[in-house]
Amino acid sequence: MPAPSPLSFHRDHIQPGDRLSVAVSGGADSVALLFAIHEANNAPRNGLGIGLSAVHVQHGIRDAAEAEADLVFVQDLCIQLDIPLHLHRADVPARAAENRETVEEAAREVRYEFFRTLIASGHADSVLTAHTLDDQAETVLMKLIRGAWTEGLSAIHPVVTIASPGQRPGKILRPLLSTRRLEVEAYLHARNQVWRTDSTNADTTYTRNRVRHELMPQLRGFNPSIDQTLANLAELAREEENRWQGELNRVLPQILLPGKPVRGGGRAVSTAPGDKSIAIELERLRSLDPALRRRVLRAAARQLGSRISFDDTTRLLALAGFASLPTVAGRTGASVHLAEGLRAERSARELRLSRTESGAVTP
Repeated sequence: MPAPSPLSFHRDHIQPGDRLSVAVSGGADSVALLFAIHEANNAPRNGLGIGLSAVHVQHGIRDAAEAEADLVFVQDLCIQLDIPLHLHRADVPARAAENRETVEEAAREVRYEFFRTLIASGHADSVLTAHTLDDQAETVLMKLIRGAWTEGLSAIHPVVTIASPGQRPGKILRPLLSTRRLEVEAYLHARNQVWRTDSTNADTTYTRNRVRHELMPQLRGFNPSIDQTLANLAELAREEENRWQGELNRVLPQILLPGKPVRGGGRAVSTAPGDKSIAIELERLRSLDPALRRRVLRAAARQLGSRISFDDTTRLLALAGFASLPTVAGRTGASVHLAEGLRAERSARELRLSRTESGAVTP
């Protein structure tokens, strides 16, 4: 009887000598990734030559008995494969309440904070997560529903570099991002390998589960290849965003000015703690095409620590005189208050954005 086929995964960022830690929840995707990496590492010819471990995070969301059963499953798996396991326990509901995050957002932050800790401590050079093409498609759709910009539609990136100040740099890798969930399950079935099923995966109070169980099946009725189509859109958006980022890196130093102009020339920059402001010359902004104008305004706001919406960007364009809104006067001395404590004011020659760290606008 022929040996079961291996599971294909991207190896571009995996080098001999790397220390890789696979994030394993116990679900099909992560179990398959762990087995696939272990299998490739122990191949009699052309093995990966890496140091392999696993990481498991308990979020404190589900029934304690179910969560402990998942942990025992992952521990047994690691013993079977002779792989070290890094364990982290957290109280995600408490964090979500404290930081006013959704449970999904808080869970993700907890996971990635621990991944950064593993990398900073030298236990791993890269952490591998088992996101599949199905996950990518669902994420693009969720971003689209929420009104994401191009960078949002790029969704799950195959490689994310982690480089916190003063810490070892590392990467988050998604080797299964081109692999369908059906392929993952077929790989495990061929090896008679079981996995755990998270009971919350069927709970449609979570947005992703509603998209997965309700919306995606409907969309497949219109386009059976919708998963691949959405994944393709993510790749296109990622390439577009990289292209635009290069253009912004070229333009921003020429167009963004710190502080306020003063009589006699020069500019005054506030020294008050947390007080920040940036100005843009209107004539320079006028010389840009509409797409680049929007990106310059959003980049300026981001340098002040704010992420502005499509509507807020349109209000800035109206204040600068490049759009028409009944609620915004595009004249000298006019101002608008935007999200996250951001304030914009128009002078005869400039559009000035200001913000304080506390979120209060500068006077």
